Amino acid sequence: MSFFAKLETAARRNESLLCVGLDPTPEACPAKYLSRQQSGRKMAEGQGAGTCDALLRWNRAVIKATSDLVCCYKPNIAFYEALGDRGMALLRATIAAVPDDIPVLLDAKRGDIGSTAAAYARACFDELGVDAVTLSPYLGQDSIAPFAAYEGKGLFVLCHTSNPSAGVLQKLPVCGGDLPLFLQVAKEAVTWSSNVGLVVGATYPESLAEVRGLAPEAWLLAPGVGAQGGDIEAALTAGLRPDGMGVLVAATRSITQAQDPRRAAQELRSRINQARRAARPAKSGNVLVSSRPASKHRELIIGLAELGALQFGDFTLASGQRSSLYVDLRLLVSQPSLMQTAARAYARLLEYLDCHRIAGIPYAALPIGAAVSLASGIPLIYNRKEAKSHGLGKDIEGIWRPGERVAVIEDVITTGGSIVSSVELFRSAGLVVEDAVVLLDRQQGGVENLQQAGIRVHSVLALDEVLQLLAATGHIPSDIREKLLCPEAGGAAFNSENGGG
Repeated sequence: MSFFAKLETAARRNESLLCVGLDPTPEACPAKYLSRQQSGRKMAEGQGAGTCDALLRWNRAVIKATSDLVCCYKPNIAFYEALGDRGMALLRATIAAVPDDIPVLLDAKRGDIGSTAAAYARACFDELGVDAVTLSPYLGQDSIAPFAAYEGKGLFVLCHTSNPSAGVLQKLPVCGGDLPLFLQVAKEAVTWSSNVGLVVGATYPESLAEVRGLAPEAWLLAPGVGAQGGDIEAALTAGLRPDGMGVLVAATRSITQAQDPRRAAQELRSRINQARRAARPAKSGNVLVSSRPASKHRELIIGLAELGALQFGDFTLASGQRSSLYVDLRLLVSQPSLMQTAARAYARLLEYLDCHRIAGIPYAALPIGAAVSLASGIPLIYNRKEAKSHGLGKDIEGIWRPGERVAVIEDVITTGGSIVSSVELFRSAGLVVEDAVVLLDRQQGGVENLQQAGIRVHSVLALDEVLQLLAATGHIPSDIREKLLCPEAGGAAFNSENGGG
């Protein structure tokens, strides 16, 4: 399971966005974890095995007391490195003490290039076996690439930190423009890997809001609550995604050094959840559209155009309507690498949904559904278009049980009619269907139609963004570019009479 899938599963199971830091120091170790010889006198660094044994007892006690209240643990490697060889053994033992279903985020803030960055990545992921790591973006994408090569690992890139002097450099305007450095980092970093999250201090809620605007779906690690005094309510109002997720609230000393760590974690989790309920943005009706900026899918969009899946010209559609654009995603089956790219994009959206099965809509979405199932690990079912008069006579193929939650997979949404008819069949069989994930939303009323049927639409791509990118890259013929992109001219991207392939 990828870091973000594991994170969201733990967050939903424990109803928590709380990430507890595990940063033990000999000076702060509670007396109850000291040995008889150590009790009654201050424990100093370098006392040897006894020091690390006490710190391990402390870490294990915190983990045991809070494992049903958190969604992640975050040890900072510096506190372990400072204790030498025994400290690194302490770190390994601490990581091993975390339950398998809770991810571990190593706060290491690594940043280098080439073989050095690759060695850092091996140390974090191969040797220590953590699920995610914090990274410095100062050297650019080259410093992130060796970490991104580890599929499914989380990469939290420093964006706007929580310390008082953070803005001295992080708010400097870049490239002679008005965009401050931290927002340029946010804009660039989310294009480096689909597994990038951003570190934005809870002490700067206005910066959280600005970063969320540029990275609408990224997870934001928000340190600075508790001992640093960050405003939980303001931070969550600024940073939450529309689904009430997306902000990892990090707290260390306020939990680990509390007289009762469990009670402290319970109280903080409660405050976080109250703030989530108050801050969660209202949906438009019953629809939540989870589309990503087209620039994040540049390779996919250009690949579709060059494959011929997005064709420009003069077409008569099945409805009899005329269109300057025809979409044929059935062609994906003939280019496995592009199909895999599309499937991974679907899978990233599915990480945000609660579903037991996915369902491919006949016929174009059936091979896509199979690829998405392989990419996400979620079992696939599908409905038959025609009644089956032989064999078992089933209308729904695959293994499923009534009461299970199903997310529908479709290639393109125009009016949404094919989705509605399939959803009605699934619901009549006792399945719960509230979400549909599509590759391309043609923005022609399908989302609103599905709203009436109680179905939320989550789209990888929106047509207007796709057309803007293809116009910029020269993939749209110049003779129809204006017609497609200008609503005053009846542009196909915006004209409700334009049909879809």
